[in-house]
Amino acid sequence: MKYGYARVSTEDQKADLQIAALEKAGCEYVFTDTASGASSKRPELARCLESLRAGDTLVVWKLDRLGRSLSHLVAVLSDLQAKGVAFQSLTEAIDTQNAAGRLMGHILGALAEFERALIVERTQAGLKAAKRRGQKLGRRPALSEDQRKHARELLAGGQSPATVAKLLNVCRATLYNSLKDKAG
Repeated sequence: MKYGYARVSTEDQKADLQIAALEKAGCEYVFTDTASGASSKRPELARCLESLRAGDTLVVWKLDRLGRSLSHLVAVLSDLQAKGVAFQSLTEAIDTQNAAGRLMGHILGALAEFERALIVERTQAGLKAAKRRGQKLGRRPALSEDQRKHARELLAGGQSPATVAKLLNVCRATLYNSLKDKAG
């Protein structure tokens, strides 16, 4: 079965051109969203992807109607391939049911993998630079040194850990971990 997906960015725009092209391509069902390309809230796309089964085909008018970014597009195409769902983009003449379309899918996948590797490299370089500058990385402590000192005093004075944790507005595990990590 062929499913179509159309998207327009604003309420002022009409999806009529896309829908007509999808119906002409043989789509029995067409899902339509009104959302900016960067928006992750596309309920009709989610419904469409949930409807697809092995042997089905997802058809879009143009690639940029489907993916928010290259990595999102590749993720969707990879999920489709894993489910045994074919993909067609009418404007770019991509059809994963033929060799050229599968090649294009592999090229997009390689580009996304390259993009992910670059992001990892940049993140690691940023973390190293921050460490060299003496910045402390990671989550801030749940309790300040003064709060930890106060907690120790209360516990030494006979207060229960549950009472101390409630007083400091943290759970008991956080209290224990704070005292263990910053003992002194």
